[in-house]
Amino acid sequence: MTNFIDYVKLYCRSGKGGAGSSHFHRAKYVPKGGPDGGDGGRGGHVILRGNRNLWTLLHLKYQKHVMAGDGGHGGESRSFGKDGEDKVIEVPCGTVVYDAETGEFICEVKNHKQEIVLLRGGRGGLGNWHFRTATNQAPRYAQPGEERQERSVILQLKVLADVGLVGFPNAGKSTLLSVVSAAKPEIADYPFTTLTPQLGIVRYHDDRSFCMADIPGIIEGAAEGKGLGLRFLRHIERNSVLLFLVPATTYDLEGGIGTPEAVLREYEILLDELRKYNPQLLTKARILAVSKCDTMEQAALSSLRQWFDTNPLYNPDAAALAPEWHNDEEEDAGKVPVCFFSSLAHQGLDELKDVIWRELNKECNQVIEISHSPIDVVKIEREEEPSSTEEDEPHTIYMNEVDEEWDLSKYKGIGWDE
Repeated sequence: MTNFIDYVKLYCRSGKGGAGSSHFHRAKYVPKGGPDGGDGGRGGHVILRGNRNLWTLLHLKYQKHVMAGDGGHGGESRSFGKDGEDKVIEVPCGTVVYDAETGEFICEVKNHKQEIVLLRGGRGGLGNWHFRTATNQAPRYAQPGEERQERSVILQLKVLADVGLVGFPNAGKSTLLSVVSAAKPEIADYPFTTLTPQLGIVRYHDDRSFCMADIPGIIEGAAEGKGLGLRFLRHIERNSVLLFLVPATTYDLEGGIGTPEAVLREYEILLDELRKYNPQLLTKARILAVSKCDTMEQAALSSLRQWFDTNPLYNPDAAALAPEWHNDEEEDAGKVPVCFFSSLAHQGLDELKDVIWRELNKECNQVIEISHSPIDVVKIEREEEPSSTEEDEPHTIYMNEVDEEWDLSKYKGIGWDE
């Protein structure tokens, strides 16, 4: 079982407010002491608190119910009831909360030690001390406590990273992350080796660094549920820059292997899947990186470079959806940088880091806020359900279940038959 859990569903309930007291003062030599009932205590809150030391929701996977304490009742001598115990839920920074019934966005925890009251506890009731008047000097009633709140919520973790890697399976995402950072993702020669997002800190010049996120590969038709679907794409919603990885070994029926047509075809498929998931992702800065260039001949690689130099790519969606950050008069407004590298041969990695750092420090890429649209609760729960398929238990075969006749003569003289 993986330790990376980015989805949990919780039932939360705040505390009920304590009831006020309708007590009357009783003391020797004090006739008609009057009302002295105290107020009830406040019910406990359910609070979300950001914790930068957490990177997964694993600690909440088996905690299905979160219930705060009820407030205590008021007492005599105008004594207040005890406040209910607050229930604090520690979550990683980047956790988004949705209503489990309607799918509506509720809140988001972004910073360390940031606290958000998810459910407020009920207010304590007032004692009869508050209801005394000149015409009602002995009120025999008090206010009951306010009722508790309850709600089922969905917590989704969206990892915080500067650069998100987007590409088909076996495009070289995990290999790139393992080379430029200290991360150790699983690497193999079969698709969907990466099953959970991986983070790595990439060191740059002068002790500067940035965070890179590797998500499982997506394929054509991922929006319809093919492959791993679009489940992990939520982890690149906060990224400033999207790094599209297309291997030099990609194939196109018309152009062949490693041609501009083949690279553009795979690039457009990835863009189309992002558009189906969330059109706002297309407003982010893009970098197209051609990986595994060590598999190409030098002449073919030079021809591919020259083609992209004479036919630059542009991002029309960025200027259309976020015009306040883009100036049409700039020569490179909306231009998509194209890089060529090989993780295995350590070629072009410095150039790739330079391009990423330059894109990260552009003013238009500093704003990474993205609106959280309502989620499809039924679809999300179906995707997150663990597979119910289990391996068949060993089946005992009895003699009367075998069609052919058993030859018992070969067992004669063995064991007790001797």
